[in-house]
Amino acid sequence: MKSKVFKVYEKITAKKLKELYLDFFSKKGHAIIGSAPLIPENDPSVLFTTAGMQPLVPFLLGSPHPAGKRLANVQKCLRTDDIESVGDTFHNTFFEMLGNWSLGDYFKKEAITWAFEFLTEVLKVDKEKINVTVFEGNENAPRDEEAIRIWTELGIPRKRIFLKPAEDNWWGPVGNFGPCGPDTEIFFDTGKEKCSEKCEPGCKCGKYFEIWNLVFMEYNKTEKGFEKLKQKNVDTGMGVERTTAILQGVGSVYDTELFQPLIKKISEGSKKDEIRHKRIIADHIRASTFILSEGVVPSNVEQGYVLRRLIRRSIRSCFVLECDPNILKELAEIVIKIYSQDYPELEKEKKFIIEKLDEEISKFKKVIEKGLRYFDKIVSKDIISGKDAFLLYQSYGFPIELTKEIAKERGLKVDEEEFKEEYEKHKEKSRTLSAGMFKGGLMNQSEETKKYHTATHLLHQALRIVLGDHVKQKGSNITSERLRFDFTHPRKLTKEEIEIIKKILDP
Repeated sequence: MKSKVFKVYEKITAKKLKELYLDFFSKKGHAIIGSAPLIPENDPSVLFTTAGMQPLVPFLLGSPHPAGKRLANVQKCLRTDDIESVGDTFHNTFFEMLGNWSLGDYFKKEAITWAFEFLTEVLKVDKEKINVTVFEGNENAPRDEEAIRIWTELGIPRKRIFLKPAEDNWWGPVGNFGPCGPDTEIFFDTGKEKCSEKCEPGCKCGKYFEIWNLVFMEYNKTEKGFEKLKQKNVDTGMGVERTTAILQGVGSVYDTELFQPLIKKISEGSKKDEIRHKRIIADHIRASTFILSEGVVPSNVEQGYVLRRLIRRSIRSCFVLECDPNILKELAEIVIKIYSQDYPELEKEKKFIIEKLDEEISKFKKVIEKGLRYFDKIVSKDIISGKDAFLLYQSYGFPIELTKEIAKERGLKVDEEEFKEEYEKHKEKSRTLSAGMFKGGLMNQSEETKKYHTATHLLHQALRIVLGDHVKQKGSNITSERLRFDFTHPRKLTKEEIEIIKKILDP
């Protein structure tokens, strides 16, 4: 049941929100550009597009964008750093991000003023509910007095402008050096009581929800320290799902029209009623459907590993709910129906999506059978150790709930504390190993590298012209000295095909 938790201001759908946003910034002179792929085309340092700025890195560094200096779009994104939090009210793996950019054009005054105008005049949000954070300053850069002044002039009282350290209100650089700068974040006050006297924007209690982040790239970090950038940029991001939930006055993103058809279908097929697991399935199948639509298949490496983890975690939740995992295929069709108008590739790849889901469900059933045989080997012990429980979880896909249930049937207990310790060790190890992979692509951006970035776009198009539309980029590695381009094709290219591609690239 949907729960109203705060006053509804302008109840609109996610679709309407996107239309209003793009129309607003179009009238402010922004060119509307399409969403980049979820799988980065020219950035081997990341597995997925995690923000709207990611595909724009070369242009943020000074290369001219063909559409101009003012841009706006709706970007499909995916992040897995908070995957364990999925199932609460607002966390998602896949999400859409509204963004507007200034590439050396307007700066703080316009960015903040237009954000305030869009929220209060277009979306009709009560300005009394708006709270903001700004950079408090440190040894590298001063307090952002300009942002404070602009917010004050717009009518936000000083008591609702909160100073925050660099860890909260400073973006970048990605890597050791490069563009960076302060940001100002806009929070919505839900009206919920403060959890303590220290409760303010950034608190996790649920009183304040961040809806928009405005980043001002005005510094460049070098070996000598911080210096002012010649080209100052604005990079903003607003989450579609969160903002829609806030505007509709519901307690969760899962109570919006983006998720309710999925939640309803899951409920119909489940014997148990555990909302967290319903949300996990709804979120993960949505993300999996989008990843599959770009040609990724479940595997044990890179994007394929993330996809496999999402699908199998969904299946685990199906076990908890006593729901047939084959429901995932029906849920994928619902996702396609919801989003295919904005992303036609979903409908185009529907057969592939369903087939790969079916294959992964079948494979996981085999893994479970192997896990049961392993379980039979350890039942001679009085207690299932945490290490054994974690092995069942990690190697055979057994959720701890399933291990506990089987153990109880056989009169055994599970050392849950040791399991948690093993799990935390694994999580920390995984976080350390993957930290480098999820850094953005602002490193190694020499002039030669920028040229190679452009070359990958041209090469990809030439390959599709000669070989067919089935060709998809699977990765690339770009340095200042050479370019490597990975793509899908069932056979080796002929000499004739290579010559035709060369002529297209260098007529």
